[in-house]
Amino acid sequence: MMQDRRDSGCVKERLAALRERMRACGMDAYLVPSGDFHGSENVGEYFQCRAYITGFTGSAGTAVILPESAGLWTDGRYFVQAKAQLLGSGISLFKMGQEGVPDVEDYLAETLPKGGVLGVDGRTVDMQTMEALVKKLEPRRIAVSFHTDLAGDSWPDRPPLSHQPLWIVPERLAGEAAGEKLAALKEAMREKKATAHVLTALDEIAWLLNIRGGDMDCTPLFLAYFLMNGERMRLFVQEESLSDPVRAYLKGLGVEIGAYAAFYEALSGLSGESILLEKARVNARIGEILKGRNTILDSMNPTARRKAVKNPVEIDHMRTAHIKDGVAVTRFLYWLKHAAGAQEIDECTAAARLSAFRAEQEGSLGPSFETISAYGPNAAMCHYRASEGSGRRLEPKGLYLVDSGGHYEEGTTDITRTVALGPLTDEEKKCFTLVAACMLRLLNVKFLSGCCGVNLDFAARELLWRNGLDYNHGTGHGVAFLGPVHERPNGIRWRMAQGRPDAAVFEEGMVTSNEPGLYMEGRFGVRTENMMLCVKAEKNEYGQFLCFENLTWAPIDLDAVDERWLEERDRKLLNEYHRKVREIIGPRLPQEEAEWLREATREI
Repeated sequence: MMQDRRDSGCVKERLAALRERMRACGMDAYLVPSGDFHGSENVGEYFQCRAYITGFTGSAGTAVILPESAGLWTDGRYFVQAKAQLLGSGISLFKMGQEGVPDVEDYLAETLPKGGVLGVDGRTVDMQTMEALVKKLEPRRIAVSFHTDLAGDSWPDRPPLSHQPLWIVPERLAGEAAGEKLAALKEAMREKKATAHVLTALDEIAWLLNIRGGDMDCTPLFLAYFLMNGERMRLFVQEESLSDPVRAYLKGLGVEIGAYAAFYEALSGLSGESILLEKARVNARIGEILKGRNTILDSMNPTARRKAVKNPVEIDHMRTAHIKDGVAVTRFLYWLKHAAGAQEIDECTAAARLSAFRAEQEGSLGPSFETISAYGPNAAMCHYRASEGSGRRLEPKGLYLVDSGGHYEEGTTDITRTVALGPLTDEEKKCFTLVAACMLRLLNVKFLSGCCGVNLDFAARELLWRNGLDYNHGTGHGVAFLGPVHERPNGIRWRMAQGRPDAAVFEEGMVTSNEPGLYMEGRFGVRTENMMLCVKAEKNEYGQFLCFENLTWAPIDLDAVDERWLEERDRKLLNEYHRKVREIIGPRLPQEEAEWLREATREI
């Protein structure tokens, strides 16, 4: 178990150790991103250098370490958490996207001395970001050195690289053989006139080969690189992860096995190739090796879109996974309603109980991310994590928020419910009711083909904006089939930066979350989240219409609803959703719980 990273005294010692190495290397600043060598959002313990150095444990953030100061950049999901975890560390919080807050590149360009040196491990920064950074720093002749891992080198008890066993996803679940996926990739390369392809995104490699692993907490992925050069296909992976059946399976696909550490040497052997890669998804070290001797064809990985558009078999299985998950979550809500106030429960024990209900479901493979179990003011932190021994006790009053998900053989889930544990204030009820209505409104939109998330976000926010309210995060993200709970390229948000990886047109078969919320710092938080599948509606003289099919089935707490804030349409949408919850989940529950569900989903 990694030692606690949040002690401010420890953080100061770690900063001092890093600065000593910076001085020895002649560096004026050192950049510590959140990612691994593959651009992953959630990373294994070996790669958590930023968390180790700063004490901030959120999944997104970039640290800049200077000789006499330091800063941490993160987004709106983590403002409250970062403020608390950085307290006393000497590290300043930079709230990304807020007025007057410079981005990392501008800050470095303004702060570093002319002719200075910025250090960073080039394997943890993508090629696109590195090129933009180098260009930004050029006018001041600031050099970027990206061959050293000073943050990792200053971590004396750094955990080793994980090498958990790999396992094969059978075609009956995947819906398409890996050989067919590889053939489609080769065809895409021919269309792009590419002679080679570099793939380093772990979720895309896993989906392409129908293999999963366990090198990341709560995500069934494995550390690997994939290189296709002509007809030659090579998977660079930690050999300790390979069993004889997996070796035989890869051999049958025509995929050679190389050592994980040998990947960069293999790249050095490429010359005169037209290499298809996505600069935003390969690291800067890769770009440095390939540029000059090869032609780079920068384009979204063909695997990314095919992966996001689920095939019919994946869709059917994901429906099944969400029904199983709905049973587990509904049973948990029943337990919570009856246990709160009757026994000692804290945020950690509640999360453990939910995990136990999921584990009882056939085909359960564990959580899809670390459960956000947050009571009262803790729920105002979008990505709050309770730690064992310090979880807040649940009391028979106020709101409790639980954002959680599971992996099943049939797919991956993500759901958030906010629950009234007892009497609520008028403000709590108002916020809960508005958020629930926003979720249902987005779930029931119809739109023309060609729309992306920025077109749809207003459906979720309009009611809040009308009341002078907002939430500082996106409304939705893609969800993988048996993979990461965050999947590109589909997403829903109103503030869409050009070239953002989730600025994609919605297509039939994409699965996306729908999770509006409200967060009152120091008091409470509300979020209601369902998963939804993009499906075709009618086609007429105006074009092809699309809409969403709901995937998530669990009650929305009527004890927290103030009907004064519901319009008639909202009331009908809530009643119709609850009718389907009764029909789908009720028959799968024990009798006493089914009777409770009938009352919990009563028509209002």
